[in-house]
Formats: sequence, structure tokens, C-alpha cells
Amino acid sequence: MALSRGLRCCQRAFAWLPVLIIALVVLWSYYAYVCELCLVTLSNPVEKVAYLTIFHILFVLFVWTYWKSIFTLPVQPGKKYHMSYADKERYENEERPEVQRQILAEIARKLPVYTRTGNGGIRFCDRCQLIKPDRCHHCTVCAICVLKMDHHCPWVNNCIGFSNYKFFLLFLAYSLLYCLYIAATVFKYFIKYWTGELTNGRSKFHVLFLLFVAVMFFVSLMFLFGYHCWLVSRNRSTLDKCSIFKAFWMKFYKKTHTIKSLSKYSDFCRVTNFKTHFVGH
Repeated sequence: MALSRGLRCCQRAFAWLPVLIIALVVLWSYYAYVCELCLVTLSNPVEKVAYLTIFHILFVLFVWTYWKSIFTLPVQPGKKYHMSYADKERYENEERPEVQRQILAEIARKLPVYTRTGNGGIRFCDRCQLIKPDRCHHCTVCAICVLKMDHHCPWVNNCIGFSNYKFFLLFLAYSLLYCLYIAATVFKYFIKYWTGELTNGRSKFHVLFLLFVAVMFFVSLMFLFGYHCWLVSRNRSTLDKCSIFKAFWMKFYKKTHTIKSLSKYSDFCRVTNFKTHFVGH
């Protein structure tokens, strides 16, 4: 018991490691841009003021949306989706699966629930003991059911869903602008350091490395932000696309493989721990 609690605490502590990495990279980028570029490298005072003003506006927006993405708690389904004590007792005492499905169907008639499982049954969470609303999924990392869950993001150590998807999308947009602005304003001085026109050794390292990091993050964020914009335009979520992929996978393998090979998708998720860390069920 004590060992499992210790492992759980370690797991929670390690879950903050990606957030710590991002925080350290952002703090270093702030130091490199403000101190090494603007205060040490730039000589024109008007250019300094202009660079610093725009940089701090983008920096504040970026940090604010990142903070909101991390600390906005996921919204769980309301009480009406939870089973009453009598319904719960009736459901647990029933051993026949078809009768259990009938019990869930009776309860769901009073609820605005339209999505069904692959076999046409009501989506029910055994862990939270509730009927899942549409687009609600159980996150195995947060151990709760999350309304309109998109995915569990390790870089914010939080579930992205109904309560914070707006902040997550804004975070991607502002981080994209943040990286683009740094790359655009640093590039001229990157060339000067590269060609030897400027020779300050310490600032040279920070400016050169700052451009590489900004471009690297800009490229990766561009694809991620574009993907989520496409999802929004289609009124879909990451989990919706995973469900479509899973359905296609199962349909394809039913035609080409034996029943035994149908477990490959589940084996892949179990071996890579994909569902545990990034999606849900």
C-alpha cells in the first residue's frame, strides 16, 4: 500500500517534468533575447525599445495562455449523469450483460445522450460510475471523466477539453507568434555573428542558439496549430480522429487477418502506453 502510494507520488512528480522543461526553455529565451540581444548586442536605442515592447506583449500573452492551459481544471459531467444508488445496486447485482445494457438504456432515456459504443450500447464508465455524455471520455492519467475531451497533453500536464481548449489553442497561436518574432528579429544579428561582423563571444552563443531553437519550435508548432485549426473547422477532436483511425484499422484487418490478429491495435496501445498518456477511453 505504502509502495503504491510512493509510486503514485513519483508518477505525479515526473508528470511535471515536461512543464519544467518548457518553463526553463522559456526563461532562457527571455534572458537571451532581453539581456544578450537587446541590452548587449543592439546599439540603437529606438530599436531596443521597439524590440522589447513587442517582445514583452507577446511574452505576456504566451505565458498567460500557457498558465491557463495548465491550471484550468477539466470539467466533469454533472450529477444527472451519475447513477443513483438504486440504479447502481441494480446494475452491479445483475450478471447478464444484455440486462445490464437494458438498465443503462433505461437510465439514458432521460439524458441528452446520442453517441453509442461500437455494438450500439450506452457509453458507461465503470471507474466513475456514470453514463458518458457525448464526447466525454475517461482520462486514465487524471482519473476522471472529462467533458469534450480532446487529449491529455503532457506538455501542460492537464487534460485538454471543454474548459481549457480555447486557452490551449490560444497558447499554440501565441507561442507560434513568439517563436516567429524571435526568429525574425534575431536573424540579422545571427548573420552578423556568423560572418564575424560582431565578435562578443558570450552573446554570440546565445543569439545563434536562440535562432535555432526558435525555428525548431516554430516548425513543430506550425504543424500542431494547423492540425487543431483543421479539427476546429471540421468540428472534431483528436479523440474523434483516433476513433476513426481505430474503426478503419479494425475494418481493414477484419478483411485481411484472422480474429486473433485483431488485437494488434490493443497490443500497440498497451505496449506503447499510448492511450494512458495521451488519450483516454
